[in-house]
Amino acid sequence: MSEIEAPALTVGEVARLTGVTIRTLHHYDAVGLVSPSARTAAGYRLYADPDLGRLHAVLAYRELGFGLDEIAGLLDGDDEPLAHLRRQHDLVRARIEQLTRLLTALETTMEAEMSGMRLTPQERFEVFGDRDPTEHADEARERWGDTEPYRESARRSADYGKDDWLRIKAEAQAVLDGFAAAQAAGVPATDPRAMDVAREHRAHISRWFYDCTPQIHRGLAQMYLDDERFTAHYEERAPGLARYVHDAILADLDR
Repeated sequence: MSEIEAPALTVGEVARLTGVTIRTLHHYDAVGLVSPSARTAAGYRLYADPDLGRLHAVLAYRELGFGLDEIAGLLDGDDEPLAHLRRQHDLVRARIEQLTRLLTALETTMEAEMSGMRLTPQERFEVFGDRDPTEHADEARERWGDTEPYRESARRSADYGKDDWLRIKAEAQAVLDGFAAAQAAGVPATDPRAMDVAREHRAHISRWFYDCTPQIHRGLAQMYLDDERFTAHYEERAPGLARYVHDAILADLDR
């Protein structure tokens, strides 16, 4: 190897620049992964720009989980530097997507723990499918966290297991089916048959979560129209169902 002038760097300078230990750089040199292009007259290793470029690629592949033998095979192939950068870019993007999914799962689990929902991930999937039952937990805490109904609901639901949630889900579905069937049959929202479903809706909430007073039930009915997310829940089942549920609840409260 011939001697070269600056800006080639010594092993100590490369170590300080990259954060890689001198011992690791010596090992990379010994196994032929990243070897300095030249030495000084005194025998010190010197790294030129191509050596630093190769070291950068090695460190990137190491960060992505590749072993040294795999990295050597990749770098000693016919690929141009840009091809390595593109490969690393694709791998980093895939890692970001993977970590994003992991972060979402962790946040969902944290919300479930904070909300008191004591279900395993498998049980949550069995009960709720791919719907996140804690999706609006932060918003609910912010809006109603200082109210007694919210605190009562949190206390009671903290003790529910998988079978309880399955029963809650089945009862809620039965109420929704009742509203939809009455509407489809042309039953007016002010008819006793529709009002009876509204009363069961209120009883369901009181049975499982908190004392749903007439005032609270009236507020819920209005929320089904004012909050587009609740409106969409009913409208997805049948057009006009949100208004129908609202009217049936008010009719029941007024009879």
